[in-house]
Amino acid sequence: MNLQFREAMPTMRGCFKLRVYRNGQVIQTIEDHNLIVNGAQHAAALLSAGDGAGKYIAKIAFGINGNIPTPGDTAITGAFIKPLQGHSYPADEQVEFKWKLMGNEANGMKIIEFGLLCEDGTLWARKIREEAIPKEPDISLEGEWIIIH
Repeated sequence: MNLQFREAMPTMRGCFKLRVYRNGQVIQTIEDHNLIVNGAQHAAALLSAGDGAGKYIAKIAFGINGNIPTPGDTAITGAFIKPLQGHSYPADEQVEFKWKLMGNEANGMKIIEFGLLCEDGTLWARKIREEAIPKEPDISLEGEWIIIH
């Protein structure tokens, strides 16, 4: 008998959702995949063994680097960082993080990259846009970032 085994825990992946508002009206909606970076794999290993102090996802970063994400990425360039709004569990293997960037935050930035960060600052996931968002007081952003285990 030849037994076939399937990976019980496939590689983590993510889904990034963004809504761009101008004066309270949605002007753009994006839903796309993101890159889970090597820091996430290390953080998950530490968390699995109970050694993950500060390795839980707690923040979102907005940055200015449009380079294509790579697994070795460790930071968001020129980052404006803030706490996430909360989280939920839409399915057994998923955690969804909610976030907002208000009109009075990060003004003057040309936001092109986003990152999920652990409490200790470890980069977990990174996403870039094709075009930067010129952040001004009339522009606000909100969205969800789903990590699928």
